[in-house]
Amino acid sequence: MRTSQTFNIDFIDEFKNKILLWGQQYDDVVWLDSNSYEQEYSNFDAILAVDAFTGIQTDYYQAFEKLKEYQIHTQDWIFGYLTYDLKNAVEHLNSANFDGLAFPDLYFFQPKKLFLVKGDTVEVLYLKCVEAEVAQDLKAIEQITTPNNSPSKDDVRIKLRIHKDEYFEKVTQMLDHIRRGDVYEANFCQEFYAEDTQIDPLETYNKLNKISKPPFASFIKLHDKYALSASPERYLKKKGQKVISQPIKGTAKRSVDLEEDRLLKSALLNDSKERSENIMIVDLVRNDLSKTAIKGSVAVEELCKVYTFNQVHQMISTVTADVDPAIHPVDIIESTFPMGSMTGAPKISAMQIIEALEETKRGVYSGAIGYFTPHGDFDFNVVIRSILYNASRQYVSYSVGSAITAKSDPLKEYEECLVKAKAMRTVLENS
Repeated sequence: MRTSQTFNIDFIDEFKNKILLWGQQYDDVVWLDSNSYEQEYSNFDAILAVDAFTGIQTDYYQAFEKLKEYQIHTQDWIFGYLTYDLKNAVEHLNSANFDGLAFPDLYFFQPKKLFLVKGDTVEVLYLKCVEAEVAQDLKAIEQITTPNNSPSKDDVRIKLRIHKDEYFEKVTQMLDHIRRGDVYEANFCQEFYAEDTQIDPLETYNKLNKISKPPFASFIKLHDKYALSASPERYLKKKGQKVISQPIKGTAKRSVDLEEDRLLKSALLNDSKERSENIMIVDLVRNDLSKTAIKGSVAVEELCKVYTFNQVHQMISTVTADVDPAIHPVDIIESTFPMGSMTGAPKISAMQIIEALEETKRGVYSGAIGYFTPHGDFDFNVVIRSILYNASRQYVSYSVGSAITAKSDPLKEYEECLVKAKAMRTVLENS
């Protein structure tokens, strides 16, 4: 049984910085932050979940069945991630590429301590605690001083898993598949990495988040493994009977010149290739949602709307559906996983081709981070614009990708990847 206490906080941004720093004492941490980005479908401005009471870690085998059993057993708030490689639990696929990170395929935990931030109000939900514990923790948080100066770090030497010429060759192979009709669109990704490297995960996350300020930022600590995400994309949200998916397809760089920036945004909105990419994925998402939707309820609320973020302009669509209350929330996720924006169409064929051409196991990248509520609602992002770190292996990784269609120019796709990688590279090379 959770105790609930609500507080009004005068300096909420300072409080958010302090509770995230305070939470680092625990082995299990999930932090979700909307960065006050205005969006129609939002529940909280930020959430901190720490200190596992129970948890689940597993590989892909029967992963969704295990998660469903865990969610039914806890009937509580649970937080964690789904890796891209859970595709192997959904279809007859495999993940045989190199994996330098070694994250579990699925990880969730039931936190003892939970902070829900909305405006200047913080609701504190503790599990099986004595009354004085909340007051003690809030006093400890208040006394925290946030550091002004970043400690010095060793240089982070970024390497490319796929070099430029090889990237062109692989995109050309992807285009051959498209011309043969094997696939219409596929998201091809490449990894950037650093070995024998130590970083400060929280400092790195804070720098990445400050650069991007996205609506679906997240920080995960699982003992020695970290996910630092500046994601702009929602994968899937359930609130009551309504399910919402907001796939991103279409990217343009920003400019400091206001007129040039306006022109870049307008060009993205009217780019036939980018629109066709987005529309193909919208069709895929509509099909995925229809598997668990009440007949006739799938709707496209927004099509190819351009949103502006600190680093890029993005083309986003919003697809919704109503689901029968009898359908378990994990079944809704399983029937739509992995998300269309990170796979392609047709989905299974795209995933087979992706596995053959990519050099790295995706893992948490292009998976999802989020939570379930005690009532079976959920909200998950798409893990993009993210840095992954295994502290024990001293291995740092970030990946980027782009959608390949019949109209793709390999050079432009490569340049799009570099635009998406800019924030992660800047943060790591200036640590």
